[in-house]
Amino acid sequence: MAALTKAQSEPNLLALEEELTCSICLCIFNVPVTVPCGHNFCASCLELTWTDQVRDFSCPQCRTTFPGRPQLRKNTVLCRVVEQLQGCGAGDGREDDEREEEEREAAAPIYCDSCMQAAATHTCLTCMASFCPEHLRPHHDSPAFRDHQLCPPVRDLQQRKCPQHNKLFEFFCSQHSCCICSLCLLSHKLCHTNPLQQAKDKAESALKKRLAELHNQSERSVQAMNSVKTIRSQAAETAARKRDLLRAEFLEIKALIEEKENQTLKVVMEEEKRVCNKFDYIYKILGNKKNEIQSLTEQIEMALTEGDDILFLKRAAALQRTSIKEAFVPVIEMNHDMIHAAYQSAINLKDVVKLAVNVPMDKRTDVRTHKERTPHLTKITLLEETDTQDKQNPVKLAPNMGAPNVGAPSTGAPSTGPPNAAAAAKVKELISSFLKKTRVELLQYAANFTLDFNTAHNRVALSERYTKMFVSDVLLNYNHHPQRFTDCPQVLGFQCFKRGIHYWEVELQQNNFCGIGICYGSMERQGPNSRLGRNSSSWCIEWLNSKISAWHNDVEKYLPNTKATKIGVLLHYDGGFVLFLTVEEKLNLIYKFKAQFTEAVYPAFWLFSSGTVLSLCQMKP
Repeated sequence: MAALTKAQSEPNLLALEEELTCSICLCIFNVPVTVPCGHNFCASCLELTWTDQVRDFSCPQCRTTFPGRPQLRKNTVLCRVVEQLQGCGAGDGREDDEREEEEREAAAPIYCDSCMQAAATHTCLTCMASFCPEHLRPHHDSPAFRDHQLCPPVRDLQQRKCPQHNKLFEFFCSQHSCCICSLCLLSHKLCHTNPLQQAKDKAESALKKRLAELHNQSERSVQAMNSVKTIRSQAAETAARKRDLLRAEFLEIKALIEEKENQTLKVVMEEEKRVCNKFDYIYKILGNKKNEIQSLTEQIEMALTEGDDILFLKRAAALQRTSIKEAFVPVIEMNHDMIHAAYQSAINLKDVVKLAVNVPMDKRTDVRTHKERTPHLTKITLLEETDTQDKQNPVKLAPNMGAPNVGAPSTGAPSTGPPNAAAAAKVKELISSFLKKTRVELLQYAANFTLDFNTAHNRVALSERYTKMFVSDVLLNYNHHPQRFTDCPQVLGFQCFKRGIHYWEVELQQNNFCGIGICYGSMERQGPNSRLGRNSSSWCIEWLNSKISAWHNDVEKYLPNTKATKIGVLLHYDGGFVLFLTVEEKLNLIYKFKAQFTEAVYPAFWLFSSGTVLSLCQMKP
């Protein structure tokens, strides 16, 4: 009875193998532990999964999060079940060995029970003996053996007989999974029994069906493996691309910092050179003075040795009339204000970098998720950004800090909701109509303006009647003005636009690091937010070496590269858009912004790299 119970429990344990599998390593549990949500895992697998986490611990199966790291305890009941299952596996190994031994015995020939020499060809289940062709002849020739049941040679005939009744097995009991004779039917009358051949056909059909299912499972497993392999390859390629983008971004950051470092060091070195040149000149003058004194001293000494009184008096009179002025060393000092300003700019840059680096990664991701920088893989013919933030959220205007000299910012209320579909279609049609115009047609909207000296940063030099701008190698020490940019090398146009259509062109003589755009007069003049495109009050196109980007509200969008040296800007204030175009044989769109303008708009320019030169083109309508 115990053996029967064990035999029945082993298949049940084997059926639980899938339930006793760890969902992380897909193997039988090894020291299973239970998490608060009720799922079980190998202790080592769960520890490895949570190794790099310091908070937000979650279940790997159902993703339930826990407030803290759960206390893992060994599931002793599950451990015993796993041990029993592994014991069944060991029993299966012994059965495999016995099966191999039986197969080796089955390979040996079965001899005739009459001659004990020739190999048997048939076994008579009635005679319970095996015969070779010679001794089997009576079963074919004699009518007395006509009803005898012949079958292929059977090695152990006792296995075909019921050990209790010594009769051949004729039926199969499905409930007990055993063969029975006709007399055993009485004790199995409540069981489901079938003749041997019928039971064999039924079992063979079930095994074939099981084999087909296993084949399908194998194909699905192969497909799943291929899918996992493909996804893994895609993930690796994505990570590689992101690494390359990160390296490029950090190389660009390093280049910007090195450029800033070279500019700052150049200021100090030029000041050092200026002071040292003055000291060298004074040193040379003092050397000449010393030589004159030495020569006069030698003449006096020679005169004192003169024996002739007349000659002595003549020389003495001449030497006494010779006068040498006292050596004078002027006060020469370095321009400490300039050096301090250069040092302070480095300190400010360091503080900005520290502030950016020390922001927690999760907050940085939440704030700038929409700034995912993925290069465009398809050819873009019309680029567009809809200023959804300005349309959906009212803009809180900063108080008037004093606009450039001509024109004050308008105080029109911002749009409080997105335009309807008809208005959007109208704007789109309007933009398309302007894109079809030639340069000659756009010149009717030409706006010739100059640059506002009072907004220029101390690094931005203006020339040619305030129509040309470039980066100065030394600080220009402009007078303080509330509209002057103090941190970013930028300058605004003198004129503003509060309505209508306006078009102007800018020539890029050197475009390593520069930007062209528009902004409100209320844009900040200090701090990192005062840079074009890094706030909600400005829109610009920016060149960084060979990379071109569109910036607005601190969101960057990569653009296709262009080698154009002249850029056209078309502002449609009432239509709510600004177009940036390349001025070549044919006008080509670089980028366009859509926005509901709420203040007066000024042309704006950013110059960073030493040697960068931008010029306003004077046009005739």
